[in-house]
Amino acid sequence: MLLEFDKRDRAALFRERLGTALTRSGLSRAALARAVRVDRSSITQMLSDDGTRVPGGHVVAACAQVLDVSSDWLLGLTDRPEQAGALLESSLSISETGRATSLDDQIFDWHREAEGYKIRHVTAPLPDLLKTDAILQWEYAPLTRRRPTEAIEATAERLGWLRQTESDYEMAMAVHELDSFARGEGYYAGLAAEARLAQLDWMITLYDRLYPSFRLFLYDARAGYSAPLTVFGPKMAVLYIGRHYIAFRDRDRVRSVSRHFDWLVREAQIDARDVLDHLRGLRDLVV
Repeated sequence: MLLEFDKRDRAALFRERLGTALTRSGLSRAALARAVRVDRSSITQMLSDDGTRVPGGHVVAACAQVLDVSSDWLLGLTDRPEQAGALLESSLSISETGRATSLDDQIFDWHREAEGYKIRHVTAPLPDLLKTDAILQWEYAPLTRRRPTEAIEATAERLGWLRQTESDYEMAMAVHELDSFARGEGYYAGLAAEARLAQLDWMITLYDRLYPSFRLFLYDARAGYSAPLTVFGPKMAVLYIGRHYIAFRDRDRVRSVSRHFDWLVREAQIDARDVLDHLRGLRDLVV
């Protein structure tokens, strides 16, 4: 955000922010002068001069570095005091995980942080949040990071949160993923028909209870691709790349990821209001 001032106002804001930064730093005027390599009287003048003069760029930059703020903030060009490196660190983070799942503790913390906002999620396989205990047992049994019983307990906790939260929750998934599940193909090969049928019935029951605060959109992956991601309202967008999450907190990137989700919704092969009928039809594919 660019702040607009005349010369006198800008000089006054510089003095105010320099004084604030100096106080927060705990340094004395003499210590700042030594670090910046100017006379102590120069620091005193910068803090007390009521004219329109602002010190040269090299002095402003040196003060900003010593006081751990940005030059732009001192000069009134931004309302964010952090230096560029700190801004980047706070706006982008990478954290390790085992798999993209709503059961992950980090993901759930982000859900709670964004409670009250619309949360939008693109899932790769069938979403854990909607799985039966039998499917979780089958899927998590080979893993060492999380035991099936832990996954089942986490699912119940997350589902309880979803039923009580004031957040709207939208989910997008490739339509072929559900079709493959119903047929027991690909990733789901070897999964018993009885377990698949029970899973579809559970999804039908849950969706009927949670809609419209929970909405599922099924898109055609042949027409457009999406990586697994979650948009936590205007606060954050998270991409899953395998063993890591990449989280963005700066507004422009969050908006870009949210627009991508908008596109998935617009191009959905099966709209949220028609998902129940589609799920019921999938029962005929289970053999």
